[in-house]
Amino acid sequence: MSIDSIEVRHVAVRDPEVRPLLDDLHFEYTSRYGPNQELSRYPDDEFTPERGGAFLILVEHGQTIAGGAFRRYDPETAELKRIWTHPDHRRRGLGLAVVRELEQEALRQGYRRIHLTTGPRQPEAAGLYLTGGYTPLYDVEADPETVGVHPFEKLL
Repeated sequence: MSIDSIEVRHVAVRDPEVRPLLDDLHFEYTSRYGPNQELSRYPDDEFTPERGGAFLILVEHGQTIAGGAFRRYDPETAELKRIWTHPDHRRRGLGLAVVRELEQEALRQGYRRIHLTTGPRQPEAAGLYLTGGYTPLYDVEADPETVGVHPFEKLL
């Protein structure tokens, strides 16, 4: 991945540059889990610095190619949400780059721990978090569908 060609932008959820991320996540979640309310579960302002959150995107040649967010989980913990990479840009290390950027922002905001969950039908997400040094808080040897939600944590 060439860092020189990629710009990190801190944005609001309603920024037009976020639309590709949200649209593709909606498609991904619906195709894997059926109709759901995951993207409307939290108010947009939970992903703002004023509320202890952040939302960022990676932009290359004017195109949103990856992004993610966190929200306040508790006074010491940020919760990662909306981690995404454009399908045409996967396998470039962008997901890990987004996670690292979010970790740095969480540290700047005073958090000492990251929490996140992913679903049983997102093995690539679980792989990303394991690669990123996150500790699974579930039995990784069990049938993913039986386990249900897959929680992870990492101390910063």
